[in-house]
Amino acid sequence: MDVRVRYAPSPTGNQHIGGVRTALFNYLYARSLGGTFILRLEDTDRTRYADEYVQNLYDTFSWLGFSWDEGPDKGGPCAPYIQSERFALYKEHAEKLVAAGQAYYCFCDEDRLSKLRAAQEEGDSSDLGYDRHCRKLDPAEAARRLAAGEKAVIRLKIPLEGSTSFQDALLGQIEWKNEDVSPDPVLLKSDGFPTYHLANIVDDHFMRITHVLRAQEWIPSAPMHVIMYKAFGWEPPVFCHLPMVLGQDGHKLSKRHGATSVNEFRKGGYLPEALINYVAHLGCSFEEGRDLFPLSDLERLFKIDRINKAPAIFDYQKLEWFNGQYIRMKDDSSLAALVRPFLEAAGLKVPSEDFLRAAMPLVRERLHFLTDAPAMMRYLLEEPPLAAKEDFIPKKQDLSRAIELLRAAAMVLPSCDIKDIPACEAAFRAKAEEIGAKFGDLMMPVRVAITGSKVSPPLFESIQLLGLAKATARIEAAIAGLS
Repeated sequence: MDVRVRYAPSPTGNQHIGGVRTALFNYLYARSLGGTFILRLEDTDRTRYADEYVQNLYDTFSWLGFSWDEGPDKGGPCAPYIQSERFALYKEHAEKLVAAGQAYYCFCDEDRLSKLRAAQEEGDSSDLGYDRHCRKLDPAEAARRLAAGEKAVIRLKIPLEGSTSFQDALLGQIEWKNEDVSPDPVLLKSDGFPTYHLANIVDDHFMRITHVLRAQEWIPSAPMHVIMYKAFGWEPPVFCHLPMVLGQDGHKLSKRHGATSVNEFRKGGYLPEALINYVAHLGCSFEEGRDLFPLSDLERLFKIDRINKAPAIFDYQKLEWFNGQYIRMKDDSSLAALVRPFLEAAGLKVPSEDFLRAAMPLVRERLHFLTDAPAMMRYLLEEPPLAAKEDFIPKKQDLSRAIELLRAAAMVLPSCDIKDIPACEAAFRAKAEEIGAKFGDLMMPVRVAITGSKVSPPLFESIQLLGLAKATARIEAAIAGLS
């Protein structure tokens, strides 16, 4: 079988991590079997549609680094891949179902439907939904009313008895009583717009989709879809309903848990490799004893029987760990290119590419996110303000002693060969012994003077990058400020 899968987002918002997980699993499944991955834009919800969301879709997957084989931007044998360009097809097939006795015209207006809903809610009725008022309407009467210009929708005839079942590739046999399926749902609206369910099934059929991998929240709709396939006389695809993505509190992942849109992760300094690697593990396993996988390995190893049935918990700390690992795997040039936009956004001017590359070994091991770089590197790119006096004072010492230590450092530093860091450190150790100070006590006020903080990247490497003159000038400025 030539495997064909699809990602079919509605461009009514920015790409969410749950949607990306669905897209990624479909992509990996197609690649694992040499199949085809398709993008289809389901843009029938025109009230919430916006071009910016379509652009966000393209930008997101360009940044993530994986894409589709067929789609609106690439074309393909099943074009067009945008639902709003396929309305004639939906209308034709909705009318075919009416002609076959599998659907019917419904003339109930919104006023009647509103009164029906209110009566059902007030009566605490167990029979919620449409009451099938027009189901037995004579076809000739329906034709007459249509010819007279009366507005109508087309509704699917859900069987009144029995049950509908399907085999889910992950969850096994799923069966629903037909009385529990949404009663006679609308397929085609009175304005000619298809509902999601009609467009979805028609498109999946004509795009030759063989497998539908989607979130488990779609399970209640699956029986209706199976009924629709049977009404058309078509073979349904294989369904695989993926586990939900939940927050640590067990509720569906949302903004209250933290970032959820890919834009937020991108702006938050995450790497695409980290996000892909972590998302691939949301509800799926690959190889024991291994956490980091290039995309090519994920493509090779992905299998449906490795997907968990239980919901996946989104762990931001685990994702942070992944991000740190991938940051540390970057070479100096690559990491410098990634860090630069965040430095510039913080108003920091980079003197040269060589300088930026040389700074990467100082910060690489300390970065959890690319957004950490501006605060961590600011002292390298601009003069730090004078820190608080207490920050200069070693434990059990006083301000006068801190100034004395800085003066000692100002004497040693200019004569150091900063290219030879061990020799430079030895000179400071000798000076500390000479003035009866611990090495750590001597270096603490020096660190604060040069970096503006008690905690910073390696000090001698920082001095090497800044240069002796600038580092010495900062020590002297601190002495003057403290005095």
